[in-house]
Amino acid sequence: MSEQTQQPGSSAPRRVVVAGAGMAGVQTAVALREQGFAGDVILIGAEPHQPYDRPPLSKAVLLGKSEGSAFDVDFEALGIELRLGCEVLGLRPAAHELDTEDGPVPYDVLVVATGAEPVRLPGAEGVPGVHLLRTLDDAERLRPVLARRHDIVVVGAGWIGAEFATAAREAGCAVTVVEAAERPLAGALPAEVAAPMAGWYADAGAVLRTHARVAHVEPGAVLLDDGSRLPAEAVVVGIGARPATAWLAGSGVELGAHREIVADEHLRSSAVDVYAVGDCASFPSGRYGERLLVHHWDNALQGPRTVARNIVGRAAGEAPAVYDPVPYFWSEQFGRFVQYAGHHADADTTLWRGDPSGPAWTVCWLRGERLVALLAVGRPRDLAQGRRLIDSGVPMNPVLLRDPARPLKAATA
Repeated sequence: MSEQTQQPGSSAPRRVVVAGAGMAGVQTAVALREQGFAGDVILIGAEPHQPYDRPPLSKAVLLGKSEGSAFDVDFEALGIELRLGCEVLGLRPAAHELDTEDGPVPYDVLVVATGAEPVRLPGAEGVPGVHLLRTLDDAERLRPVLARRHDIVVVGAGWIGAEFATAAREAGCAVTVVEAAERPLAGALPAEVAAPMAGWYADAGAVLRTHARVAHVEPGAVLLDDGSRLPAEAVVVGIGARPATAWLAGSGVELGAHREIVADEHLRSSAVDVYAVGDCASFPSGRYGERLLVHHWDNALQGPRTVARNIVGRAAGEAPAVYDPVPYFWSEQFGRFVQYAGHHADADTTLWRGDPSGPAWTVCWLRGERLVALLAVGRPRDLAQGRRLIDSGVPMNPVLLRDPARPLKAATA
């Protein structure tokens, strides 16, 4: 395979290098082939495993119901070159070269899809029995912990903490979840929406302790700042994730407040011929009038299609496509299927459909007459219809919207 690259600014790239072999990286490589790109496609991943999907790690893989979650992609048949177990170390945009453990890799176009990495609990690194849950190796280390039905302390009552607690309770473990904020999902949802979810922990037999800060972790125990000592044969830390972009230091690529790559509406970075997609990048949303950083699976699925279209379209002189999706994610926790679409930060009205103490209900957020976001618990039809209504921007009738028996699509003004 030729190591030659074109001069910067060339309209017909011959070689696309994708840094990161998670969902966003794999989908970028596949989308390039689907959209007719005939040049070299090189997919570089830091892990030695075949590229895999992450959502099953906190569910089937963790519980031993599945040995893995490798993507069903025939990379060889697609002509995608895999370079696995190869960490990216740096980027030199002027030279059009990506530095890796195996040496420099030249590119015509680079797509950065290095994702996010978990935030670590200060003082807990190296303590026996402390775990993260982000990679396949993490899940495999945790699987025997659940099988032995250990007493487990989960630090963080966000999405991943709730999902892990769900799996641990299903495995028969005693679970205590400690959360520094006053409620679960404090960084994701308003207090009145997250409040009903607090009761789900007790319903599942898990203990939720809010306003609980970890002071110290030692083998076999977690000490809180109020003096409480919680027995813990294992500790699982789920306190968030940050974009995996430290390797870009000194590259000149613009990073945002969360150290994410600042991409434009076409998912181009500030460096020539460098795109960014998935958890490691933010993008401006015309729909919501602000820059969004979306750490969810659907963003890593949808963004690559725009990137591929823009790379392939360059040769044909096509206008670049704009990326402005309706964000979407889901979570399975404590026997409930939770789905969210949109972005509620600028909403001025919150409406409820159904009783939040029951098994199925929806929260709708409006700005003016238009639906901008909704959270559906056990109401997948609301989510599917609501997502389309958000995308179309059609005015809604608030009175009709409150009626849980009425389909959302029949609640328009």
